[in-house]
Amino acid sequence: MKSLEKDWLTTGLIDFEYKKYVLLAYLQQVKSNFKSKKLYPDLRDLQYHYDYSMYFKDGIDQMSIQFPKRIKGVNPENLDVEYEFSNQPQSEYLSEIESIMEYALPRFKNALHEGEQIVEEVQKDIHIAPIGILPLYKNDGYLLLHEPIIHETRVYQYNLTIFENKHERLRGLKTFYVETIKKSALSTFENIKIDLVKRYKHLPNPATYLVESKYVLPLEETFLPIAKKKVVEVVTN
Repeated sequence: MKSLEKDWLTTGLIDFEYKKYVLLAYLQQVKSNFKSKKLYPDLRDLQYHYDYSMYFKDGIDQMSIQFPKRIKGVNPENLDVEYEFSNQPQSEYLSEIESIMEYALPRFKNALHEGEQIVEEVQKDIHIAPIGILPLYKNDGYLLLHEPIIHETRVYQYNLTIFENKHERLRGLKTFYVETIKKSALSTFENIKIDLVKRYKHLPNPATYLVESKYVLPLEETFLPIAKKKVVEVVTN
């Protein structure tokens, strides 16, 4: 099972046992990836599913509040009319959705917590440093990923982007793979930067960051996403 559909909660067969099976199969795969230090995109997906379930839960709660009320009596002290909620005729479909959601929420939360703990552990062994003198404009440049154990440096061009959602403006990093360089006495990080400037004239004075991992990590699932986050933090601070 590769991923959980975004609308898994409300589409297909609405049956608690079936949805429970689908959810547990997904979480089992996620935890297997976490054990292999493969963190993304699972962490992002888990956050989405948790937020969506919470949003759905809040929607049901609000709907319950807005159902018709009936007069219970009058408060003699302030002459306020007191109401009580009428019994809500809940459909079998909605009831089943609620049961699935209540089962899923704590499991999404626990898996998120587990993944975030692994991120914290991995980040302790990943360090970032500028190469050469940094220019004032740092939104475009190069990212060098290095793992000393395998003596390779992966080179990426990066571009800082800004996008908005309903709540805030967010910053992200787009990366474009350039090449992989075998590390040697001649291929120092400073020399790599100089060579990039000579060959790629569109960035005459690029900000260049080295992100180095003490251990070999899954590239696409862990090392690169965490490196991008570190560059965003450094560039925007």
